[in-house]
Amino acid sequence: MDFKEKWNEFFMDTYGQLPIALVKGEGNCLIDSEGKKYIDFTSGIGVSSLGYGNEQLKKGLKDQIDLLLHTSNIFFNPVAIEAGEKLIKASKLKKVFFANSGAEANEGAIKLARKYSFDKYGEGRGKIVSLKQSFHGRTLAALKATGQEKFHNYFFPFPEGFVYVEKNNIEALKEQLDGTVCAVMMEAIQGEGGVYPLDESFVKDAVALCKEKDVLVIFDEVQCGVGRTGKFFGFEHFNVEPDIVTLAKGLGGGLPIGAILAGEKTAGVFKKGDHGSTFGGNPVALKGASVVLDVVTSEGFIDEVAKKGELIKNIIEGFNIPAVKEVRGKGLMLGIELEGESKDVQEKALAKGILTLTAGAKVLRLLPPLTITEEEIKAGLEVLKECF
Repeated sequence: MDFKEKWNEFFMDTYGQLPIALVKGEGNCLIDSEGKKYIDFTSGIGVSSLGYGNEQLKKGLKDQIDLLLHTSNIFFNPVAIEAGEKLIKASKLKKVFFANSGAEANEGAIKLARKYSFDKYGEGRGKIVSLKQSFHGRTLAALKATGQEKFHNYFFPFPEGFVYVEKNNIEALKEQLDGTVCAVMMEAIQGEGGVYPLDESFVKDAVALCKEKDVLVIFDEVQCGVGRTGKFFGFEHFNVEPDIVTLAKGLGGGLPIGAILAGEKTAGVFKKGDHGSTFGGNPVALKGASVVLDVVTSEGFIDEVAKKGELIKNIIEGFNIPAVKEVRGKGLMLGIELEGESKDVQEKALAKGILTLTAGAKVLRLLPPLTITEEEIKAGLEVLKECF
């Protein structure tokens, strides 16, 4: 089958695919329609946390499919309760709302922040401050919260009430907190923006400033969360406590899911009818999340993620390749800053059996499954070395 021809015939032209069709996963590798095997450093853009074919995940999903696929939230859902309890205990926040994606979770977080402010202060205090080079999703409010103008073209008019400041610039943030702002929204590591970890001093100062002014802190952990950075949450690297946290991607192990976590200030803000989702909390997706949470929070698992991230950094830096300017990130969320074009390296790696991502024209992004082995890392990077 000519996959490209069929795709172009039936699908909108929104994606620039690499020229292979993946049909099977084994462990931390993927296999294409021609039978070629690839070491995966993408995990479906940070989604397949446990790789492919994890027995615990397969059994949980198969058992749940045999029992029940969907009921909606007009009934109690034991699987959602199971996953929700595990997530709250792992996060140390107070309440959860389950959605279907990161964009949905971020839209809900914006609503939650604005309602908190409206309930307490009334109108005129609904602005969201986010950071330049951020990415928060492709639905309208989440897209407007995204601090990259290139994503805003063509889709006007946007919802009002969004402003941007440079990352790591506390003075710029102070200028915006003028009594019209309800929340500051940030990623611990800007993924789509180039894999840039925020400075610890900026994050701590920003959170302290927000607490002083009763401005909520929202951490978008859609890409950073659920163990990806070598901590359960990316913000844990800064030892701060946000008011709202969003999750998606790796939480479901491959199934569509999103989550909004609320802290002490925001746990009681939403009342019946304020927010909802037909598919959110779907039993199959939540069974996936429940299994992922069991594995990721098991003893030593996240420590191993951190170690594997350091191994990747050390190996790449040890290559001393002139074309590599910098390796940055935390855990298994890493960006390689290049002298040349990241797309060129990605295509060379693909031809040699290594799957990678890009994060802009000059950054190669690595988001392997959290279960990738040291042997697979070493083998994959030896091949990748030839592609720079």
